[in-house]
Amino acid sequence: MSYISPFTGDVILPTDVSFRAIALTADINLAWPINGNATDDYAARIMNVTPSASSLKLYMPPANQTSVGTDALIRNMTGTAFTVVDYSGNTIISVAANKASYIYLTANPTVAGTWSIIDFGAGTSSADATTLAGLGLQAISSTLNLTHPASSFSNGYTFLSTDRAQTKVWGSGTGTVNLPVAATLANNWFMLLKNNGTGSLTVTCDASNTIDGSLTKLYNPNESSLVVCTGTEYVTIGYGVSSTFAFTALVKPIVTGSYTLTSNEVQNTIQEFVGNLTGNVTVTYPPVVNFYVVSNQTTDNGFSLTLTTGVFGGANAIIPPGQQATLICDGTNFLNANTFQAGSTSISLVNGSVGTPALNFSAETNTGVYRPGIGEFAVSILGTQRLDVTATGIAVTGSGNFTTGVSGGVFT
Repeated sequence: MSYISPFTGDVILPTDVSFRAIALTADINLAWPINGNATDDYAARIMNVTPSASSLKLYMPPANQTSVGTDALIRNMTGTAFTVVDYSGNTIISVAANKASYIYLTANPTVAGTWSIIDFGAGTSSADATTLAGLGLQAISSTLNLTHPASSFSNGYTFLSTDRAQTKVWGSGTGTVNLPVAATLANNWFMLLKNNGTGSLTVTCDASNTIDGSLTKLYNPNESSLVVCTGTEYVTIGYGVSSTFAFTALVKPIVTGSYTLTSNEVQNTIQEFVGNLTGNVTVTYPPVVNFYVVSNQTTDNGFSLTLTTGVFGGANAIIPPGQQATLICDGTNFLNANTFQAGSTSISLVNGSVGTPALNFSAETNTGVYRPGIGEFAVSILGTQRLDVTATGIAVTGSGNFTTGVSGGVFT
């Protein structure tokens, strides 16, 4: 339906005013310009609107006084939204801060009419940057920039989804913090973690997840990394090892059978194995170049502890209970790091036992020498004492074969 002149029968269109700037300080009812009359609040084809407060309204003129296709481009020039409504007060569109909207009339049987909308978006990219800004993103002028704001946390803290992209700084002594179930954060959550305190910080996972393959990860003072959630586990990127705390210790309980150390466990230079063995134990290390100080502190029940890389043909290391070894791994073999004792005139050994002599052989740890008691020196062969030397003499267990005879003394 069009607005028809009662005098000529022709369609009458309002006078086309191309542009108008409107200071919206109160609700305004617009009118169609007629014969160039611009004394009222008239509607223009392009209107730059500057609202002074929120909730203000711009009323369009009666739709039945113009023809379908009448249009207007309305731009919000401020950071405050306002609403464009039809003549009856029904909302056509809310023009957001610094946005522009294009409206046009598609039906005019009533004063309200039917208006269609095309959202033109922002006049500049600055508004888009502000709209897109979120966790890890910040709008600076007309650009979108990365941001990693720093914040501290306390002992026992559990990281949140809102910690995304933040730099979390530990500033206390020894403490423990928690990672939530990975599925609750989903794939792509991350944070930057720095131990800026005076003690070690342990990051603990939920029992259903791991961080770098383990339930926990230790951060010594000045260590840091990027912690990323995959949706099923956590991984670290750029883990920085402190040069001040070069050595860390692993205490690994063992009982019997086979164990495989994780990449997190082998980061510890000092490796201490404890437990009451019920059988021989084999521990497999990742086939990487590294240096280890290994201590077997398990109960001596006659069972062995063997270290291996699992590489076929590689040399293994056997550590008897109560003994230590300094080892070099070349990625395949375990090699003894102590081939020569420099700067010493004597070597002290632990007492050992008949089953695990203090000085033995890697291929046969139950053959060697040990100290059974005060003033005694004994030789064990395959776990059996064959020679016992004391202050009063020598005792031999088993038969002897003397190829050149025995002389001196009295034989009984």
